[in-house]
Amino acid sequence: MKIIKTMVCLGAFMLALGTQAQVAKKILGERHAMIKLEQGKKYLLLPVEEKEEHAHIRVVRNNQLVKTINCRLAVNNVDYFVPYEIGEGELFDITFNGNMRSTGAINDFTCWKRMTYSDTFDTKNVEKHRPLYHHTPQYGWMNDPNGMFYKDGVWHLCYQFNPYGSQWENLSWGHSTSTDLINWKTEPTALEPDALGMMFSGCCVVDKNNTAGFGKDAIVALYTTAGARQTQSLAYSTDGGKTFTKYADNPIITSNVPDFRDPHVFWNAEAGFWNMILAAGQQMSIYSSKDLKEWKHESDFGAEYGNHVGVWECPDLMKMNVKGTNKDKWTLICNINPGGPFGGSATQYFIGQFDGHKFTCEDEPSETKWMDYGKDHYATITFDNAPEGRHVGIAWMSNWQYANQVPTKQYRSANSIVRDFGLFEYKGETYCSITPAKEMLAARGARVSQPTEACEIVVTVKGDAQITLRNAKGERVVMTYDDEEETFDMDRRRSGNISFSDAFPVATSSPTYGKVRQLRIFVDRCSVEAFDGDGKMCMTNLVFPSTPYDKIIVKGKAKAAIYKIKTQN
Repeated sequence: MKIIKTMVCLGAFMLALGTQAQVAKKILGERHAMIKLEQGKKYLLLPVEEKEEHAHIRVVRNNQLVKTINCRLAVNNVDYFVPYEIGEGELFDITFNGNMRSTGAINDFTCWKRMTYSDTFDTKNVEKHRPLYHHTPQYGWMNDPNGMFYKDGVWHLCYQFNPYGSQWENLSWGHSTSTDLINWKTEPTALEPDALGMMFSGCCVVDKNNTAGFGKDAIVALYTTAGARQTQSLAYSTDGGKTFTKYADNPIITSNVPDFRDPHVFWNAEAGFWNMILAAGQQMSIYSSKDLKEWKHESDFGAEYGNHVGVWECPDLMKMNVKGTNKDKWTLICNINPGGPFGGSATQYFIGQFDGHKFTCEDEPSETKWMDYGKDHYATITFDNAPEGRHVGIAWMSNWQYANQVPTKQYRSANSIVRDFGLFEYKGETYCSITPAKEMLAARGARVSQPTEACEIVVTVKGDAQITLRNAKGERVVMTYDDEEETFDMDRRRSGNISFSDAFPVATSSPTYGKVRQLRIFVDRCSVEAFDGDGKMCMTNLVFPSTPYDKIIVKGKAKAAIYKIKTQN
């Protein structure tokens, strides 16, 4: 994980809690308890047992409900702790689910013995699979990246975040920043659930011309509030994204469509207004606005195009030049779950033209173009206001088939390395190119003779090739390039721990859209990402080896050079 610790250390993770005083609780019934939170301490450390059902916690202050939390409070055993930051005069009103005959008496629950107050919460890594140079949360659950923007030399990455457990729940916007796209600093949570619902995915834009009236260069967040229905809301920041104020007149867009979410907004300079692309069931809806507050529905796209096995979500829309030509085309990104080429989550895209009102696709309706042919690439979107006219994106590196079960507990999920997007032509069709962001070259360190747990492998290819990564336990990842068929495969079926899901052991395969002459393979503690040197193919797969891969075997017409990745860990 490339996380730089914040100045205030957040307290003891999986720590022996010693002689700290236990929390005084009042039992009100078979499944009901209350705790009046003690003042003078920063955190209440909540013990979590992942196999248990959620306990529902109502946080009350001055007789008013201020927050609700769902947390799998420990009944028998403690898997880890999460911190709750204590506010003034707060009361926990806790309701447990489950059957008393199977869970026992509430007074005997383990959580009461292990729940303690503390001034610290230690986020020092305790997970052997935590990446060294991929972004992860310090603790808790993460899924879709969202709210991404660049301003004043800093990249801001928000993400779907559960602060109260390492499985999906309590969705907020976590927030990290970076100056190099490799090393990330954890910032305070950007957005928390409110009366309209949890904070689902969305975007941030830099309002350079003060179109919304919050000030020049204000950061405006547009996001989905997920309550009884999914609606679109707005928040703004006047301090560069450090803190956000929610707009008083939320929600700003409503619909009767059940899956109505993930707004992505950009300034359309040619049209002279803002555009929004928004997932609405099995299609994408396009809107326009002059002020980011009032939105006009322009059109819909996708009812008869691409893959419709799963729900459409997390869209993006961008104009890019086709490499080697004077043509510009638009790429519409559509993440889908399930329906991926190897099961579960994946990212498809469409090529065409866009006039600010309607997207016209040039692909055949039955054609599906996949952005990444790995198993663990989802929710791909780009940063607003990226420098040099770049289109810089990042993906959630997991799959909904097993995201809640991967073998980590302190945290769950990482992001892919950051990527640069472009377009290229092959046999009369236009495709999206994906290359490692140029910042990855700056992270390339000393050349070494064997793989390390954080390295880049550059393979020069002159024909058929097979590259095998393995460790002393015999665990391995096998990558095969077929020069005649123009395909690249990655087999992780014997990569290490595959026991947590029947959907995990798999071999993935991708077309290369031409001959491959160089492969760039990025290895971290829990992932292997492979790219064609020209960006015509990429493949992202998780792996969980018992020890790092420290041997490489190259067969065929290929030669490998291995470089350490420079990290601050």
